[in-house]
Amino acid sequence: MGKPQRITLKEAGALIDDGSMLSFSGFTIWRRPMALIYELVRQGKKDLHLFEVNGGTHTEVLAGAGAVKIWESCWVGHELYGKLGEGVARGQCENTMIIEDYSHGQVVARLLAGAYGLPFFPTALSMGTDILNPKYDMLKKAGLRNGSNPKIPLQKYTMADDPFYAMGEILLMPAANPDWAIVYASQVGDEGTIRVNAQTYTDAEVIKAADKVIVLAEEIVLDSYLRGEPEKNISPGYAIDYVVELPWSAHPTGSQGYYDVDADFIRNFYTASKSKAGYDKWAEEWIFGVDGHEQYLAKLGITRLEKLRANKVLGYSTRAKRGSR
Repeated sequence: MGKPQRITLKEAGALIDDGSMLSFSGFTIWRRPMALIYELVRQGKKDLHLFEVNGGTHTEVLAGAGAVKIWESCWVGHELYGKLGEGVARGQCENTMIIEDYSHGQVVARLLAGAYGLPFFPTALSMGTDILNPKYDMLKKAGLRNGSNPKIPLQKYTMADDPFYAMGEILLMPAANPDWAIVYASQVGDEGTIRVNAQTYTDAEVIKAADKVIVLAEEIVLDSYLRGEPEKNISPGYAIDYVVELPWSAHPTGSQGYYDVDADFIRNFYTASKSKAGYDKWAEEWIFGVDGHEQYLAKLGITRLEKLRANKVLGYSTRAKRGSR
Protein backbone atom coordinates (compact mmCIF):
# COMPACT_ATOMS: atom_id res chain seq x y z
CA MET A 1 0.00 0.00 0.00
CA GLY A 2 1.96 3.00 -1.26
CA LYS A 3 1.23 6.69 -1.26
CA PRO A 4 -0.49 8.21 -4.30
CA GLN A 5 1.80 9.68 -6.92
CA ARG A 6 2.10 13.47 -7.15
CA ILE A 7 1.70 14.60 -10.76
CA THR A 8 0.98 17.74 -12.79
CA LEU A 9 -2.33 18.72 -14.34
CA LYS A 10 -1.07 17.97 -17.85
CA GLU A 11 0.15 14.56 -16.71
CA ALA A 12 -3.24 13.86 -15.16
CA GLY A 13 -5.00 14.72 -18.42
CA ALA A 14 -2.67 12.44 -20.37
CA LEU A 15 -3.69 9.46 -18.20
CA ILE A 16 -7.29 9.57 -19.47
CA ASP A 17 -7.71 7.62 -22.70
CA ASP A 18 -10.35 8.32 -25.31
CA GLY A 19 -13.47 6.29 -24.54
CA SER A 20 -12.80 6.12 -20.80
CA MET A 21 -15.69 5.89 -18.34
CA LEU A 22 -15.48 8.76 -15.84
CA SER A 23 -17.26 9.78 -12.68
CA PHE A 24 -16.77 12.87 -10.53
CA SER A 25 -16.85 14.42 -7.08
CA GLY A 26 -19.26 17.10 -5.99
CA PHE A 27 -22.82 18.04 -6.81
CA THR A 28 -24.06 20.29 -9.67
CA ILE A 29 -22.01 23.50 -9.10
CA TRP A 30 -20.01 22.47 -6.02
CA ARG A 31 -16.57 20.88 -5.82
CA ARG A 32 -16.26 19.86 -9.44
CA PRO A 33 -12.71 19.10 -10.71
CA MET A 34 -12.90 21.88 -13.30
CA ALA A 35 -9.19 22.41 -13.93
CA LEU A 36 -8.83 18.83 -15.15
CA ILE A 37 -12.05 19.11 -17.18
CA TYR A 38 -10.52 22.07 -19.03
CA GLU A 39 -7.31 20.09 -19.53
CA LEU A 40 -9.19 17.13 -21.05
CA VAL A 41 -10.78 19.48 -23.58
CA ARG A 42 -7.41 21.15 -24.22
CA GLN A 43 -5.88 17.74 -24.93
CA GLY A 44 -8.68 16.85 -27.35
CA LYS A 45 -10.15 13.85 -25.50
CA LYS A 46 -13.15 12.25 -27.20
CA ASP A 47 -15.77 9.48 -26.89
CA LEU A 48 -15.85 9.80 -23.10
CA HIS A 49 -18.47 7.87 -21.12
CA LEU A 50 -19.75 9.90 -18.17
CA PHE A 51 -21.55 8.20 -15.31
CA GLU A 52 -22.61 10.60 -12.58
CA VAL A 53 -25.25 11.15 -9.94
CA ASN A 54 -26.02 14.47 -11.57
CA GLY A 55 -24.41 16.65 -14.19
CA GLY A 56 -23.20 20.20 -13.77
CA THR A 57 -20.93 22.82 -15.25
CA HIS A 58 -18.15 20.26 -15.77
CA THR A 59 -20.52 18.05 -17.81
CA GLU A 60 -21.50 20.94 -20.01
CA VAL A 61 -17.89 21.94 -20.69
CA LEU A 62 -17.13 18.40 -21.89
CA ALA A 63 -20.40 18.02 -23.82
CA GLY A 64 -20.03 21.39 -25.54
CA ALA A 65 -16.56 20.38 -26.72
CA GLY A 66 -17.93 17.21 -28.33
CA ALA A 67 -15.86 15.09 -25.95
CA VAL A 68 -18.76 12.93 -24.68
CA LYS A 69 -20.22 9.87 -26.41
CA ILE A 70 -22.31 8.41 -23.54
CA TRP A 71 -23.91 10.25 -20.61
CA GLU A 72 -25.66 8.23 -17.89
CA SER A 73 -27.31 10.32 -15.20
CA CYS A 74 -30.57 11.92 -14.08
CA TRP A 75 -30.16 15.70 -14.53
CA VAL A 76 -27.77 18.35 -15.79
CA GLY A 77 -27.66 22.11 -15.32
CA HIS A 78 -26.14 24.94 -13.30
CA GLU A 79 -28.81 25.34 -10.60
CA LEU A 80 -30.04 28.97 -10.41
CA TYR A 81 -27.34 30.10 -12.87
CA GLY A 82 -28.70 28.05 -15.77
CA LYS A 83 -31.43 25.47 -15.42
CA LEU A 84 -30.71 23.45 -18.56
CA GLY A 85 -27.79 21.45 -19.88
CA GLU A 86 -27.57 23.03 -23.33
CA GLY A 87 -24.57 20.99 -24.51
CA VAL A 88 -26.09 17.68 -23.45
CA ALA A 89 -29.44 18.61 -25.00
CA ARG A 90 -27.73 19.58 -28.25
CA GLY A 91 -25.81 16.30 -28.29
CA GLN A 92 -29.03 14.36 -27.80
CA CYS A 93 -30.97 16.27 -30.46
CA GLU A 94 -28.13 15.96 -32.98
CA ASN A 95 -27.59 12.26 -32.17
CA THR A 96 -23.94 12.80 -31.30
CA MET A 97 -24.47 11.60 -27.71
CA ILE A 98 -26.26 8.62 -26.17
CA ILE A 99 -28.29 9.72 -23.15
CA GLU A 100 -29.24 6.98 -20.67
CA ASP A 101 -31.74 8.28 -18.14
CA TYR A 102 -32.17 7.18 -14.53
CA SER A 103 -33.69 8.58 -11.38
CA HIS A 104 -31.29 10.21 -8.95
CA GLY A 105 -31.60 7.30 -6.53
CA GLN A 106 -31.02 4.68 -9.23
CA VAL A 107 -27.68 6.25 -10.17
CA VAL A 108 -26.68 6.20 -6.49
CA ALA A 109 -27.76 2.55 -6.28
CA ARG A 110 -25.48 1.63 -9.18
CA LEU A 111 -22.55 3.43 -7.55
CA LEU A 112 -23.26 1.76 -4.21
CA ALA A 113 -23.10 -1.64 -5.86
CA GLY A 114 -19.81 -0.71 -7.48
CA ALA A 115 -18.41 0.62 -4.22
CA TYR A 116 -19.45 -2.49 -2.26
CA GLY A 117 -18.05 -4.89 -4.85
CA LEU A 118 -21.52 -6.25 -5.68
CA PRO A 119 -22.78 -7.11 -9.17
CA PHE A 120 -26.08 -5.30 -8.55
CA PHE A 121 -28.07 -3.36 -5.95
CA PRO A 122 -31.64 -4.37 -5.01
CA THR A 123 -34.03 -1.45 -4.65
CA ALA A 124 -37.59 -0.27 -5.22
CA LEU A 125 -36.49 3.16 -6.46
CA SER A 126 -38.66 4.60 -9.25
CA MET A 127 -40.43 1.33 -9.96
CA GLY A 128 -43.51 1.92 -12.08
CA THR A 129 -42.01 4.89 -13.90
CA ASP A 130 -41.22 5.29 -17.58
CA ILE A 131 -37.51 5.26 -16.77
CA LEU A 132 -37.91 1.47 -16.80
CA ASN A 133 -39.75 1.44 -20.14
CA PRO A 134 -37.65 -0.85 -22.39
CA LYS A 135 -38.11 1.46 -25.38
CA TYR A 136 -36.03 4.08 -23.54
CA ASP A 137 -33.01 1.78 -23.09
CA MET A 138 -30.80 3.88 -25.33
CA LEU A 139 -27.60 1.85 -24.92
CA LYS A 140 -29.49 -1.24 -26.06
CA LYS A 141 -30.91 0.68 -29.02
CA ALA A 142 -27.34 1.62 -29.96
CA GLY A 143 -26.31 -2.05 -29.84
CA LEU A 144 -23.94 -1.51 -26.93
CA ARG A 145 -25.38 -4.04 -24.47
CA ASN A 146 -23.64 -6.90 -26.27
CA GLY A 147 -20.76 -7.56 -23.89
CA SER A 148 -18.14 -5.83 -26.03
CA ASN A 149 -17.63 -3.09 -23.42
CA PRO A 150 -17.07 -4.42 -19.87
CA LYS A 151 -18.28 -1.12 -18.41
CA ILE A 152 -21.74 -1.43 -20.01
CA PRO A 153 -24.02 -4.04 -18.39
CA LEU A 154 -25.90 -6.52 -20.55
CA GLN A 155 -29.20 -5.11 -19.25
CA LYS A 156 -30.19 -1.70 -17.94
CA TYR A 157 -31.94 -3.45 -15.05
CA THR A 158 -33.84 -6.60 -14.26
CA MET A 159 -36.64 -7.58 -11.89
CA ALA A 160 -36.59 -10.42 -9.37
CA ASP A 161 -39.06 -11.85 -6.88
CA ASP A 162 -38.19 -11.32 -3.23
CA PRO A 163 -37.07 -14.84 -2.13
CA PHE A 164 -36.95 -14.04 1.58
CA TYR A 165 -40.21 -12.36 2.61
CA ALA A 166 -42.37 -12.88 -0.51
CA MET A 167 -42.97 -9.13 -0.83
CA GLY A 168 -43.17 -9.22 -4.60
CA GLU A 169 -40.88 -7.90 -7.30
CA ILE A 170 -37.75 -5.92 -6.62
CA LEU A 171 -35.59 -3.92 -9.02
CA LEU A 172 -31.95 -4.98 -9.50
CA MET A 173 -29.66 -2.20 -10.72
CA PRO A 174 -26.26 -3.26 -12.15
CA ALA A 175 -23.06 -2.00 -10.54
CA ALA A 176 -21.17 0.93 -12.05
CA ASN A 177 -17.37 0.75 -11.93
CA PRO A 178 -15.90 3.71 -13.83
CA ASP A 179 -12.38 3.57 -15.22
CA TRP A 180 -11.61 6.81 -13.38
CA ALA A 181 -12.95 8.86 -10.52
CA ILE A 182 -11.89 12.50 -10.91
CA VAL A 183 -12.22 14.11 -7.51
CA TYR A 184 -11.74 17.60 -6.09
CA ALA A 185 -10.88 17.61 -2.39
CA SER A 186 -10.42 20.37 0.14
CA GLN A 187 -7.38 18.76 1.71
CA VAL A 188 -5.19 15.77 0.93
CA GLY A 189 -2.66 14.39 3.39
CA ASP A 190 0.94 13.86 2.39
CA GLU A 191 0.15 10.12 2.49
CA GLY A 192 -3.08 10.55 0.53
CA THR A 193 -5.88 10.74 3.10
CA ILE A 194 -8.80 12.72 1.64
CA ARG A 195 -10.84 15.30 3.52
CA VAL A 196 -13.81 17.30 2.29
CA ASN A 197 -14.80 20.23 4.51
CA ALA A 198 -18.45 20.14 3.48
CA GLN A 199 -21.21 17.80 2.38
CA THR A 200 -19.52 14.71 0.98
CA TYR A 201 -22.32 13.76 -1.46
CA THR A 202 -21.33 10.44 -3.12
CA ASP A 203 -17.60 11.19 -3.25
CA ALA A 204 -16.60 8.23 -1.07
CA GLU A 205 -18.68 5.85 -3.20
CA VAL A 206 -17.23 7.22 -6.44
CA ILE A 207 -13.71 6.68 -5.11
CA LYS A 208 -14.45 3.09 -4.04
CA ALA A 209 -16.31 2.18 -7.24
CA ALA A 210 -13.70 3.44 -9.71
CA ASP A 211 -10.74 1.44 -10.96
CA LYS A 212 -8.38 4.41 -10.51
CA VAL A 213 -8.62 7.80 -8.81
CA ILE A 214 -7.17 11.22 -9.55
CA VAL A 215 -7.60 13.89 -6.87
CA LEU A 216 -7.22 17.63 -7.36
CA ALA A 217 -6.28 19.02 -3.97
CA GLU A 218 -6.87 22.57 -2.84
CA GLU A 219 -3.98 22.04 -0.45
CA ILE A 220 -1.75 19.23 0.79
CA VAL A 221 -1.36 18.96 4.56
CA LEU A 222 0.21 16.51 7.00
CA ASP A 223 -1.57 13.17 7.15
CA SER A 224 -1.05 13.18 10.91
CA TYR A 225 -3.21 16.33 11.10
CA LEU A 226 -6.08 14.72 9.14
CA ARG A 227 -5.91 11.52 11.17
CA GLY A 228 -6.54 13.52 14.32
CA GLU A 229 -10.20 13.78 13.25
CA PRO A 230 -10.79 10.63 11.18
CA GLU A 231 -14.56 11.16 11.09
CA LYS A 232 -14.01 14.10 8.70
CA ASN A 233 -12.07 12.05 6.15
CA ILE A 234 -13.67 10.21 3.23
CA SER A 235 -10.86 8.01 1.92
CA PRO A 236 -7.51 6.58 2.95
CA GLY A 237 -4.45 7.19 0.83
CA TYR A 238 -4.15 3.62 -0.43
CA ALA A 239 -7.41 4.09 -2.38
CA ILE A 240 -5.98 7.06 -4.31
CA ASP A 241 -3.68 6.69 -7.31
CA TYR A 242 -2.70 10.26 -8.24
CA VAL A 243 -2.80 13.68 -6.61
CA VAL A 244 -2.48 17.11 -8.22
CA GLU A 245 -2.02 20.00 -5.77
CA LEU A 246 -3.84 22.87 -7.42
CA PRO A 247 -5.50 25.77 -5.55
CA TRP A 248 -8.72 27.12 -7.09
CA SER A 249 -9.03 23.99 -9.23
CA ALA A 250 -12.81 23.79 -8.71
CA HIS A 251 -13.45 27.27 -10.17
CA PRO A 252 -15.98 28.38 -11.38
CA THR A 253 -17.80 25.86 -9.15
CA GLY A 254 -17.49 26.46 -5.43
CA SER A 255 -15.49 24.83 -2.67
CA GLN A 256 -17.23 25.19 0.68
CA GLY A 257 -14.93 26.88 3.16
CA TYR A 258 -12.50 28.00 0.43
CA TYR A 259 -14.41 30.00 -2.18
CA ASP A 260 -17.90 30.66 -3.44
CA VAL A 261 -19.40 29.67 -6.77
CA ASP A 262 -18.46 32.25 -9.42
CA ALA A 263 -22.05 33.07 -10.36
CA ASP A 264 -21.26 35.56 -13.13
CA PHE A 265 -18.80 33.19 -14.78
CA ILE A 266 -21.29 30.31 -14.85
CA ARG A 267 -24.12 32.57 -16.07
CA ASN A 268 -21.92 33.79 -18.92
CA PHE A 269 -20.89 30.24 -19.78
CA TYR A 270 -24.52 29.10 -19.78
CA THR A 271 -25.48 31.88 -22.17
CA ALA A 272 -22.55 31.04 -24.46
CA SER A 273 -23.37 27.31 -24.39
CA LYS A 274 -26.79 27.83 -25.96
CA SER A 275 -25.19 27.56 -29.41
CA LYS A 276 -22.19 25.67 -30.75
CA ALA A 277 -20.71 28.91 -32.06
CA GLY A 278 -21.17 30.55 -28.67
CA TYR A 279 -19.53 27.65 -26.88
CA ASP A 280 -16.60 27.61 -29.31
CA LYS A 281 -16.00 31.33 -28.80
CA TRP A 282 -16.11 30.87 -25.02
CA ALA A 283 -13.74 27.89 -25.16
CA GLU A 284 -11.31 29.76 -27.37
CA GLU A 285 -11.00 32.39 -24.66
CA TRP A 286 -11.10 30.33 -21.47
CA ILE A 287 -9.71 26.90 -22.45
CA PHE A 288 -7.54 27.22 -25.54
CA GLY A 289 -6.62 30.86 -24.94
CA VAL A 290 -4.66 29.98 -21.79
CA ASP A 291 -1.79 27.54 -21.33
CA GLY A 292 -2.98 25.74 -18.24
CA HIS A 293 -4.39 26.56 -14.82
CA GLU A 294 -1.93 29.27 -13.82
CA GLN A 295 -2.73 31.39 -16.88
CA TYR A 296 -6.43 30.76 -16.30
CA LEU A 297 -6.14 32.17 -12.78
CA ALA A 298 -4.09 35.12 -14.03
CA LYS A 299 -6.80 35.87 -16.59
CA LEU A 300 -9.47 35.80 -13.86
CA GLY A 301 -7.37 38.21 -11.80
CA ILE A 302 -6.62 38.51 -8.10
CA THR A 303 -9.47 40.97 -7.47
CA ARG A 304 -12.10 38.55 -8.77
CA LEU A 305 -10.65 35.59 -6.90
CA GLU A 306 -10.36 37.46 -3.60
CA LYS A 307 -14.00 38.50 -3.91
CA LEU A 308 -14.89 34.81 -4.02
CA ARG A 309 -12.57 33.71 -1.21
CA ALA A 310 -14.44 32.40 1.84
CA ASN A 311 -14.24 33.96 5.26
CA LYS A 312 -12.35 31.43 7.40
CA VAL A 313 -14.86 31.65 10.25
CA LEU A 314 -18.15 31.88 8.34
CA GLY A 315 -17.14 29.53 5.51
CA TYR A 316 -18.45 31.75 2.71
CA SER A 317 -17.43 35.04 1.09
CA THR A 318 -18.58 38.22 2.79
CA ARG A 319 -17.61 40.26 -0.30
CA ALA A 320 -19.78 38.62 -2.96
CA LYS A 321 -23.12 40.21 -3.73
CA ARG A 322 -26.01 37.83 -3.05
CA GLY A 323 -29.02 39.83 -4.21
CA SER A 324 -31.27 42.28 -2.43
CA ARG A 325 -34.85 42.68 -1.35
